[in-house]
Amino acid sequence: MSPLPVLTSPLLDLPGVRHAFFTRQGGVSEGIYESLNVGVGSRDDAGAVSENRRRAAAHFGLPVERLVTNYQVHSAVVSLVVSLDDVGLPRAEADGLVTDLPGVICGALAADCAPVLMFEPEKRVIAAVHAGWKGALAGVTDRALAAMVQDFHADISKVIAVVGPCIGPASYEVGLEFEAAFTAEDPGHARFFVAGAAPEKRMFDLPAFVLGRLAAAGVARAEWIGRDTCAEPALFYSNRRAFRQGEGDYGRLLSAIVLA
Repeated sequence: MSPLPVLTSPLLDLPGVRHAFFTRQGGVSEGIYESLNVGVGSRDDAGAVSENRRRAAAHFGLPVERLVTNYQVHSAVVSLVVSLDDVGLPRAEADGLVTDLPGVICGALAADCAPVLMFEPEKRVIAAVHAGWKGALAGVTDRALAAMVQDFHADISKVIAVVGPCIGPASYEVGLEFEAAFTAEDPGHARFFVAGAAPEKRMFDLPAFVLGRLAAAGVARAEWIGRDTCAEPALFYSNRRAFRQGEGDYGRLLSAIVLA
């Protein structure tokens, strides 16, 4: 089997840690899920999803049992992996994972939402976060950083964060009520919206919003990888694109990080 094609960030190209933003390529799923669908919550064939997850874990040279992903619910809840007993099922209902255990792959699933991988190199703490608009607005990245500090003694100023492939600002059209939900929390959030094609529409910059939350929390080194899931069907699954095409369901991409 040839190596899986993955995207990486030079910010996280550091000793003692490995990361990957997996594409939809290199798996065994068929039809609308073609090919590396790792979403247990999708309606894809369970055997195909299991094989795809095995391949993703093998990319890091680890068994699939070391791949941890939450039951994601678009929340600001974060779960901790403090021992290998926390690695197995059942999956926690949460949207962030934090650990300082080597050999545990922390993963976030997404198909337009923003996956965020974090690493604090001095205390050797990692996090994987699923930040859809609801979780991002509720502060899921803040909660993950708080867990890194409070539970693992990390220093926020040393945290490195990378936002993976997600829906980009040119693809995320929303209504006025969506913008109002953000500006009600902070009028300054208006900077993440621009006019849409119609007066009642706006375009929302999700990766910029997530980066803004990270910066406000004290993260000095962060970037978006710059890939729009909705606009690149050959590489990425997209919830919004699937809805527009009447497909009924969609695959999930994996973004993952592990301490060596």
